[in-house]
Amino acid sequence: MNASISHSSLSQPLPQGIVRLSTLQFHNAVLALQPTVAVFDCDGTLWSGDAGSAFMTWSMERGLLSREASDFLDARHRAYRRGEVSELVICGEMVQIYHGLRLDEMRAAAAEFFKRHVEPNIFPEMLSLVTELQKRGTEIWAVSSTNDWVIEEGMKRFSIPADHILAACVHIRDGVVTEDLRDVPTDEGKVASLARHGVTAPDLVFGNSIHDAAMLSIARRPYAVNPSDALITKCLSREWPVYFPASVEPPQ
Repeated sequence: MNASISHSSLSQPLPQGIVRLSTLQFHNAVLALQPTVAVFDCDGTLWSGDAGSAFMTWSMERGLLSREASDFLDARHRAYRRGEVSELVICGEMVQIYHGLRLDEMRAAAAEFFKRHVEPNIFPEMLSLVTELQKRGTEIWAVSSTNDWVIEEGMKRFSIPADHILAACVHIRDGVVTEDLRDVPTDEGKVASLARHGVTAPDLVFGNSIHDAAMLSIARRPYAVNPSDALITKCLSREWPVYFPASVEPPQ
């Protein structure tokens, strides 16, 4: 939720003691594990930036949301950035705000948005890794606190089907978006969402933020990809390896 759309989420040089992998080391280590199940966070992990907040801003600019709804969400997001609204609450509100719109309208908007504003930022190193894992028969899951319309559109590029995508979502009634939340996978909620689908001990988990830490903790082998400052601190204490795609190399 707090990363820019096109830059590394890390703002400081890496501290001493961090295990940093090159692309070759990273891919070789992952594939050598011969994983059965792998779980990927999306924003900041499969592509740079936060598609959730970017879609919110784009929705306002495009007039997809009413002026009243835009003003409400803008105020709530400002409060979130001040630490007055939790990650769980804001992620839920950022999908609930579209209530009353039609599902086909949301899917069309997500497709246009992702193609224009997120697809160019997909990490090719991560796309190739997911593709290779799929070729080897690994079961792939994608988990995100961004709305399911954007994430399902993005996962088409990774050939991950909708039934293996867990994202922030509401109930749909008669083709219309409601305010009734179905799921908001963030922090411990990501672990709970996976557990409801029978995934309790994945071989691999990949994430970029502190909100992925709980999910990373259940993995046989966790990897921090393009990690935020807060996740770097966690990696240091847990001895989790980190990896940076070429487009988001941190400062030296």
